[in-house]
Amino acid sequence: MIDATKAEGKTARTPSIRPPGAQEDLTLTFSKRYDEAVGKINASLEEVDWEKAGRIGTVVGILLVLSLALVLVNTVLATIQLIPIVPGLLELLGLVVAGQWCYRNLYTKDKRQALGERLHNLRKEYLG
Repeated sequence: MIDATKAEGKTARTPSIRPPGAQEDLTLTFSKRYDEAVGKINASLEEVDWEKAGRIGTVVGILLVLSLALVLVNTVLATIQLIPIVPGLLELLGLVVAGQWCYRNLYTKDKRQALGERLHNLRKEYLG
């Protein structure tokens, strides 16, 4: 039998692999490494040309928004494809709209030249 008086005086202690004081050393090491890493990141960020990065960020943002829009449109169109008559009607509507646009903008030589000038001006305005 186990003597209750002897068991009361002893506390259960799990053996430690680390020597005493090692926990403080780990905290200091982590703190030093963290400070070094943050310092390196700050040094790298100071070297960045933020004007150029702003343009690149704008382009990346636009591309992300466009890709999200394409995913949403694709989802909507896939859902519409499941409705029996609607895809054929939408295709017919697209042909009618494309035909009207061509008639308005490409029927005569003057309209074709005006369209070419508008496209050139848009290209010049947005692309420089």
